[in-house]
Amino acid sequence: MADPRPELKLAELARAGFQELTASRTALQELLPCVSVTQSELLAAFAAAADPDAALVRIRALAEGETELVASLDAEQLVRLCRLVGASPALGDFFVRRPEGLAELLARGGALVPAEQALAVLLSSVHDTATGVALAGPAGWAELRVAYRSLLASVMLFDLERTAEGLALESFEHVASSLSALAGAAVEASLAVARASLAAGVSGPAVRRERIDATQLAVIAMGKCGAEELNVVSDVDVVFIARSATQPGTDEDAGADLLNTDTLIRIATRLASETMRGIHDPCIEPPLWELDANLRPEGRHGALVRTLGSILTYYERWAKGWEFQALLKARPLAGDLELGDEFVAGTRDAVWASSNREDFVGSVQRMRERVTEHIDTDDLEVQLKLGPGGLRDIEFSVQLLQLVHGQYDDRLHLRGTLPALQALVDGGYIARSDGERLATDYRFLRVLEHRLQLRELRRTAIMPLDEEGLRVLARASGLAPTGVALLREWESVKREVRELHLKIFYAPLLSAVAALPEEEFALGSAEARARLASIGFRDPEGAIRHLAELTRGTSRRARIHRNLLPVLLQWLADGTDPDFGLLAFRRVSEANRESPWYLRLLRDGAEAAERLTRVLSSSRFAAELLETIPEAVAWLESDAALLPRALDTLRDEMRSLASRRATVDEAGAALRGVHRREVLRLAMGRITGVIDEPEVAQGLDAAHTALLDALLIMLDRAAVAAEQPHEFDLALIGMGRYGGGELGFASDIDLIAVFQPAPSIAVDQAARAAIKRVTELRRLVSDPRFPVDLDFDLRPEGKNGPIARSLEASRVYYERWSVTWEAQALLRARPVAGDSTLGAAFVALADQIRYPATFTDEQVREVRRMKARVEAERLPRGADPKRHLKLGPGGLTDVEWLVQLLQLRNGAEIPALRTVSTLSALDAAVDHELIGAEDAAHLADSWRYASSVRSALKLWNGRASDSLPTDRVELEGIASVLGLPERRTSELEERWFSVSRRARGVVEREFFGYDELEFPERL
Repeated sequence: MADPRPELKLAELARAGFQELTASRTALQELLPCVSVTQSELLAAFAAAADPDAALVRIRALAEGETELVASLDAEQLVRLCRLVGASPALGDFFVRRPEGLAELLARGGALVPAEQALAVLLSSVHDTATGVALAGPAGWAELRVAYRSLLASVMLFDLERTAEGLALESFEHVASSLSALAGAAVEASLAVARASLAAGVSGPAVRRERIDATQLAVIAMGKCGAEELNVVSDVDVVFIARSATQPGTDEDAGADLLNTDTLIRIATRLASETMRGIHDPCIEPPLWELDANLRPEGRHGALVRTLGSILTYYERWAKGWEFQALLKARPLAGDLELGDEFVAGTRDAVWASSNREDFVGSVQRMRERVTEHIDTDDLEVQLKLGPGGLRDIEFSVQLLQLVHGQYDDRLHLRGTLPALQALVDGGYIARSDGERLATDYRFLRVLEHRLQLRELRRTAIMPLDEEGLRVLARASGLAPTGVALLREWESVKREVRELHLKIFYAPLLSAVAALPEEEFALGSAEARARLASIGFRDPEGAIRHLAELTRGTSRRARIHRNLLPVLLQWLADGTDPDFGLLAFRRVSEANRESPWYLRLLRDGAEAAERLTRVLSSSRFAAELLETIPEAVAWLESDAALLPRALDTLRDEMRSLASRRATVDEAGAALRGVHRREVLRLAMGRITGVIDEPEVAQGLDAAHTALLDALLIMLDRAAVAAEQPHEFDLALIGMGRYGGGELGFASDIDLIAVFQPAPSIAVDQAARAAIKRVTELRRLVSDPRFPVDLDFDLRPEGKNGPIARSLEASRVYYERWSVTWEAQALLRARPVAGDSTLGAAFVALADQIRYPATFTDEQVREVRRMKARVEAERLPRGADPKRHLKLGPGGLTDVEWLVQLLQLRNGAEIPALRTVSTLSALDAAVDHELIGAEDAAHLADSWRYASSVRSALKLWNGRASDSLPTDRVELEGIASVLGLPERRTSELEERWFSVSRRARGVVEREFFGYDELEFPERL
């Protein structure tokens, strides 16, 4: 007899949500005879599924194995089945292999599972019904997991049914609480299996039952499970604590422990390990989730189980700040709950006092990083949990505010995110409207996370971006009608969370120091100080004064500052020195008070404003310079404005500027201003990452050279104007790093001054005039706002010689009396300013000295002896040689002396070695096989790294230093300038020790030549 039901139309299937229309039609036609519902009821049931195609596959598999069950389903029960397996194909697969209990679930519908019921069901599942004895090993694990998934299906069907009613957000907290109860019951049941496994000797030697019974083990839940807000699939973070039961006596105090400590810990550790295996080790039924004990003291390297006394001692003496944040959500989960209560009670005071601990801010930030360090950076933007505007932003905001204000307010002593958020609102720490929006956003993100995990019963928080994934997620969550709409809604939530994160943290600070009637909250001064300290300000009182000054009044400037400061404060707090950054911001803002573009730049130029806060909070050197040139803030809008100016451009500008000034002093002041401006440009470019170290060197060289050139021309003109006779020509020769074009912010300006007497002018007369000219040059260069010192100590005879010497006198000195180190110093000599002909003549003279036709073995030994003496004598007293960037092993001088020795020995024969650049000479040495390429790479790495760290140290604190500091804050400052990841100072140190060690090995072999050493001073 023909089937009276008409063939399904593809359009009907499409409206129901099927994607594989032809295949689905065939499968549905085959399924129809197996069910007792009408064709339209069947389609309506599948239309209720998030993924009808996936649901159809599972229901057909069920129909093949459980024909009677499927045939008995009415229309309502079939809707429930489609809804469940369409949202969770993984649960569909579970019921295909373990269908028992499915009929009962579909008959009654989904329901939350109270903690008592969950515990009873799961404990019953792991006990033999005949004997009442717990099952041991994998047999117990399998039964536990089957019972758990049956209860999970009930909870999730309840959630899906509520979603169908448009109540997904409202049911979230109940569902999360029920999932937490399920997890606790599963751990308790797994512990029962673990005890049976130890007694039976399933994995390892059997343990006597009385010893197992005497081992009291408490399982402490942390994280989401501790807060009773667990995900569908999530790591359950736990800590294990053990205690021995006491021998009965006349009273408890008179009793004695049944187990000694070593035995107790050994048995408890096996129990804990077996409990974890019961949850997540492979067996016939797949694992549930990860039972993770890595939040225990000392993490994965610490003991899995500790006694109560041991663990409380750890938290009292050695725990870091982030560990108290982790304890914020701790609660007894399973095992000996009384012992768990004692642990939680014993740590509460320390948790709420943790915000007063040293480096509290850093520890919280490190905790934030701890949860993201294993996440691929490509995934961050699609992370519901860890990405910007994700769940972690909300959770860490709430936790930080709890820790900051909870020391004064017991109402904040709550574990759950949403209850704590409500308490923060009720306490006036968060505006009510902001708190409500944030709570809604949190529920929205958590529902999405639940639906993503429910699909495959797999831990994930990655938002799908493909059309099909979004479509299924939208249908499963009920949060948007289509996948495209859901994506838009999620993007909107992310933006709002990020904005609220900033507002919640920083806007209340402004309400504490300014009248903001539109706000619903107003922190007291003590609370404002606590919050400022919590985000990294070391002087909250000073910060409050600056905020009050910036936001005082009703002017447009004050209003814009009030609107912008929540964001600016966060950016400042992200810097290494937010206190100085806020002070500098106030000064720069006051200096630009009359500049209409300034507030517009802050308001509209987000990148410029963020760059400004980075510069101010990361570089005292740049911040102090910026205060003298406040209009330079405008450069931050454009990368091009932060690039170094070419020498010709600066030289023309400075010469023109000098020509328009009436006096030497006026011209000098104007030229110093241009020079200061260019140094600031380079500093800002380096801190913002627009330019690198070679560009800094190029820019500093141009700025210094143009300044010296213009000053000399100006002094010549002044002498002509005063009708002074022309007595000499003068050339300035760059030496050291200046001569080599290798300047950093911490480099000296090393020079030699050489003159040529004018015809008919006596040498002595010309010498006096030249020395006077150089002295006047040094005076004009000296900048009270920005120290610039010309260093002439590398001249012939050093500090004992005249500051200017004639070309002929220089020739005589170098040919007759100079020593090897002076020839070595000339290797980086080049003319930089003054008479170019004279400069070229001096270089020709220098070439004869620095590139000798022969360089004897005795001269080589002299260089080596001198280097060894420098290492032994010039290192500052008390300095750690390994941290000295210049004189320490593998430091700048190690590399430069080796390169210079190669130049002294081979420069006459190899023209490519006749360069003032250290790295160029090193490349030439490799090309001519004077040193191996790998050795040269080690030398170059160390030289570059030492140069950049030395320069960064000057930018950070404004002081020149040659030693890598030991202070963490100083190291953070250097790392920030170098653009290294935050709070990774150990990497900064480790990299220096690594590159310098390799470079030193090359120097010891190639410079000192151990087999040739003839002196005992070798280090």
